[in-house]
Amino acid sequence: MRSSLRGAVGAVGTLVWAVVFLLPAVPADASDRGLPMRFELRKQGPAEICGAECKTYISASGAITADSGRDFARFIKGLDIKDATVVLSSDGGSVLGAIALGREIRKAALATTVGRMVDIKGGNKDDIRATYSPGADCESMCAFVLLGGVQRTVPAEARVMVHQIWLGDRRDDPTAVTYSAEDLVLVQRDIGRLAQFTAEMGASIDLLDLALRIPPWEPLHAMTRDEIRRTKLATDETVAPPAAAIAASPPAVAPRAAPVTNGARAMPIGGQRWAMVDRGGIASLARQHPLTVEGDKIGSFDLVVACGADADSFELSYIERRGGGDGISLPVKLDSVVLRTHGARAKLAVGTSQRHSGPDELVSYAAGTVPASLIRDFARPGSHSMVIETTSKGMVTIIRIGNTGAQQSLPRLVAGCNKPLGARADLPLRKTGGLASAQ
Repeated sequence: MRSSLRGAVGAVGTLVWAVVFLLPAVPADASDRGLPMRFELRKQGPAEICGAECKTYISASGAITADSGRDFARFIKGLDIKDATVVLSSDGGSVLGAIALGREIRKAALATTVGRMVDIKGGNKDDIRATYSPGADCESMCAFVLLGGVQRTVPAEARVMVHQIWLGDRRDDPTAVTYSAEDLVLVQRDIGRLAQFTAEMGASIDLLDLALRIPPWEPLHAMTRDEIRRTKLATDETVAPPAAAIAASPPAVAPRAAPVTNGARAMPIGGQRWAMVDRGGIASLARQHPLTVEGDKIGSFDLVVACGADADSFELSYIERRGGGDGISLPVKLDSVVLRTHGARAKLAVGTSQRHSGPDELVSYAAGTVPASLIRDFARPGSHSMVIETTSKGMVTIIRIGNTGAQQSLPRLVAGCNKPLGARADLPLRKTGGLASAQ
């Protein structure tokens, strides 16, 4: 069985389209998107305006489950849905459920679009009329459901957003876990099914290629009008002229140049979990993570949490090593680093950005004092994320990092912070070659 996206608890071996973060505001009824997909038949209205030309719509809103294809087939049985359009608004969900739903839509020879239906109040309950609103998102596996339409439209006000497929029980902190041969077989099998389905629906395999480039720790990629045309996601592009992409990342923020570090050298830190390390005799909580842009690895960064001046704060350091990627050039300097958790935001001051050779890379340092509540909230029991956003000229990176190991290690750091300054390095640490092991 395969779980639905976002908010569902994935079973081992479950494949979903990876978790989403940093999404803009959505309509007031967005809470319904987390529920299993439901279908509603609607006639265009008001009737006195469209008359005999009123269109028929099937609203499809919510998370795609393994049963969505069967639910849809049961829903349309016996209904007059000739020339109807399926209106999609979804965060995505089950891989196989999306394929099944797309095939049912194609079997019924229906059209598809992105949007939502807004019921007209005061109408006949046996003949509910609604207006079509294009302002909606079709995310992850929803993009492949869209392929089921014999005609497919993506209005300029709508967004189609794609992301990698991932194992459902390991999507919260994907770099913190290991993967077996069985896991790889499961992923590759479903990628093959998606490739077959994409070709079967008459779209370009470029759609799958585009989605598979975006790892689960990055935001979803909002498809541009050019990508929508090139992948044949839409069969009719007359609904809107080519337009600039709706950015999944916010615009760059003006830099705040206030050096607060002394260029301390970065040290080897583990990438699978947060752990206690020893930095120059000072105990800290740290973790490393890949730095990527739409799946292309351009470097890595360390996050290091150390004692603050009092119990209400921590000192947080960001050390980044950035190289070039495919068609990506190194910036002159890093402009800003911003951290966000569920309820807090902190901006670090960029101290230095230095170009090194052999290999060619830009090494940058940023640091700042952050509220203790930000770190404690991140490290509390359960799966929680911290988002690190950097800006430099012409580039924004956004990485989501999980809290594996933080819950166990933070109390040790706090206990050390409560000791006299000279005794803080006495926390029990395992070391390898003079450096702490982060495993």
